[in-house]
Amino acid sequence: MNRGISVSPRRNISAPPSQVASLSLKAPAKINWFLQILGRRKDGYHNISSLMQCVSLYDNLLFEHAESIEIVGNLNIRKHDNIVFKAASFLKDHASYDKGARIFLNKNIPVGAGLGGGSSDAAYTLSGLNILWGLGLSNGDLSAIGSQIGSDVPFFLKGPAAFVEGRGERVKSLKIRSSVTLLIVKPQVSVSTAWAYSHFDRYKNGKLTKKPVDIKLFCQALEKRDFTTLGIMLYNDFEGEIMRKYPVVREIKHKLLGAGALISAMSGSGPTVFGVFQNKADAERAAQAMEPNFFRVVDTIV
Repeated sequence: MNRGISVSPRRNISAPPSQVASLSLKAPAKINWFLQILGRRKDGYHNISSLMQCVSLYDNLLFEHAESIEIVGNLNIRKHDNIVFKAASFLKDHASYDKGARIFLNKNIPVGAGLGGGSSDAAYTLSGLNILWGLGLSNGDLSAIGSQIGSDVPFFLKGPAAFVEGRGERVKSLKIRSSVTLLIVKPQVSVSTAWAYSHFDRYKNGKLTKKPVDIKLFCQALEKRDFTTLGIMLYNDFEGEIMRKYPVVREIKHKLLGAGALISAMSGSGPTVFGVFQNKADAERAAQAMEPNFFRVVDTIV
């Protein structure tokens, strides 16, 4: 969770708040290598099984001391609807902290993309303010708070790669030593995660994926860059329904494979699709054909 940290002035991040004037963090996006929906829970959420991994596309966060919680940035949204404000407010209340912070948010991860940008921002807000305010909360404490804000928030506190179960609160960190190059492409539509789940429930009629993915085999295939095995194991329960609603998602997947992607899948609740490439040069050549969609060549974070 300390990836991309910079503290001003130059002191250890465990220093008391009087010695930390400001703090900057890079909050990464994620992909889902696979995503299985295992059923609707009594609390209205869904149990899932997923392997998530962070990628090198980042939102930038800068934290400074202030009398109250202020959000400054390039996201045109009401403060009280901003997940960064929500995370900061939850932490302030939890810790009974009597002041606030000025938080500068520069969004690079597209919204409603299935890349977890909002959850990542929330997780890194909790982590950053824990340092800035000198609260001394454990990662477990932050994860418990984060699970009340968004299902993917605990993952970003324990990444960069993890097996995630439950509604997202059960996170087992994984060590994946081999990075791969991806081209991520988001069409000019956005998908609400809540809408995706409700649409899934309406049209699946209880027919859910039951066969578990072999996590050890999947990680071994990633390590060995065994894309044949990975291609067999890639699965996203949302993909079929999202492609029916938004045919452009299927078109992008076919375009990625036609442009040299070794394997391709949709991330999260979509509509972003990623393609895995042998190297960065191949990915950058393929990217030239992806306009007018949002696209980036990224690496998985290990």
